[in-house]
Amino acid sequence: MMEHHWSRREFLRFMGRTMGATALTYPGLVFPVARGSSAMADFHPITPTSADEVVLADGLEYHILVSWMDRINGAGERFGFNNDYTAFFSIGGNPHDGLLWVNHEEVFSGYFLSPDDPQEKTMEHIEQEVLEVGGSIIRINKRDGHWRLVQDDQYNRRINASTRIPIISEQPVHGAREAVGTLGNCAGGFTPWKTVLTCEENFNLFLGDVTFVSGTRVHEKDSYLGWERYLDHPPEHYGWVVEIDPFTGAAKKLTALGRFAHEGATVTQAKDGRPVVYMSDDKIDECIYKFVAAEPGSLARGTLYVAATDTGRWLPLDVVRDPRLKEVFGSQTELLVRTREAAKLVGGSPQDRPEDIEIDPQSGAVLIALTKHPERPFGSILKLAEKDNDPSAEEFTASTFLAGGHESGFACPDNLVFDPQGNLWICTDIYDLNQPPYHPFKNNGLFYLPMSGRHAGIPRQVASAPSGAELTGPTFSPDGRSLFLSVQHPGENSTSPDTPSSHWPDGGDSLPRPSVIYVSGPLLDELTAV
Repeated sequence: MMEHHWSRREFLRFMGRTMGATALTYPGLVFPVARGSSAMADFHPITPTSADEVVLADGLEYHILVSWMDRINGAGERFGFNNDYTAFFSIGGNPHDGLLWVNHEEVFSGYFLSPDDPQEKTMEHIEQEVLEVGGSIIRINKRDGHWRLVQDDQYNRRINASTRIPIISEQPVHGAREAVGTLGNCAGGFTPWKTVLTCEENFNLFLGDVTFVSGTRVHEKDSYLGWERYLDHPPEHYGWVVEIDPFTGAAKKLTALGRFAHEGATVTQAKDGRPVVYMSDDKIDECIYKFVAAEPGSLARGTLYVAATDTGRWLPLDVVRDPRLKEVFGSQTELLVRTREAAKLVGGSPQDRPEDIEIDPQSGAVLIALTKHPERPFGSILKLAEKDNDPSAEEFTASTFLAGGHESGFACPDNLVFDPQGNLWICTDIYDLNQPPYHPFKNNGLFYLPMSGRHAGIPRQVASAPSGAELTGPTFSPDGRSLFLSVQHPGENSTSPDTPSSHWPDGGDSLPRPSVIYVSGPLLDELTAV
């Protein structure tokens, strides 16, 4: 575990960085890593707070870009609920004009939309919830120093739980090659060919799930939201990574990357140019995965691996390569539908609820947020170093990069992002806010962790979320002068729908509205601008 009393030299050596490094050589980098005085920037971090507001360090300010129920196009489509992951795609190379993809993860039955008891829901309630999840594509541009939604732009569109999406697989999935909709969209990633990967996470909350007992399929129809009472959609059609072209809306479900509670999908490139995708299964005692594509420019075919962190091996999940898998699964498609079973069968290592994965743009180290475990409630960040620094390698070394807790000042790391200067930003996801053992941390926050300079390796809080919310989906603008953030589920810790714990962002007695904000200001310019 990395302690705060490590020297700068020791920390840089641990991360595989050099004291005087000024250029990045790791494949897959989206923007060059700058080195300069920003890495040495000093500022006063905020202290934990329970305020029902986005609280920022001095030198930062925020503005709301779009909120739940805002109309986005002339067809009357509206921005969905519980926005999460974001990704920015410039138009014509203009860093101040582009498309923002935004995930919409879930709905709150009994709070804002429909009855809490699924048995009391009508088809009309379900139809409304269907429209709230999936994702939004919105055009935004920066004028006079401020980002704005370009309302009714031709690119603005919704992809939701009713959108028909092809399933890319060797064989039909439960008799079909097309799924109805995408849902549970948590984190994601983007490809070198400018498509977004949106990840279906807790799909079982919507339609239940299936189990296989002695080869017999059993549909467990007891979901939290109760959609299966009205929608006859097989659960096997959900739990995938969905690739979407933000400029056309064309979508496809990529079964080769496995089916589980996908948190995100972080893409880099092997030394031979093939894309490699790192993924995590966001559930306690589930696994970390890697997909190595068969050819450049496509994620349709390739090899899926599960990590054995105790031995430092990537274990292939392939019915052809492993006789144990061939005995259980009749085909590779069947294995992919039941990825969790296959991972356990070959010896994948259970993790402390693995969430976002990011790659150090200088050293190539793979950092994985492990949010928490009953035995380790504060969580940690795991570091994997691939053999020969090649993402396609089948061997790696694993170590703890940073542990959450009172000493480090944060708990339950969730989303990670590297800024254009190569420093790390951490969003937290404490569910039991202001309750033991989390009460010293108060509301969820955003932390800046410099990877060089005299504060290297020390996280400092720069933002606090409103009551009940978490800050998710951090994305930097190409010039590093703006940070897009989702303020997700404000008021989630309310004890009653009639008395919400948050009234952000509108204040007064208003219902809270999940929103995307952007953070800017002289401090951000100093820390991240290129």
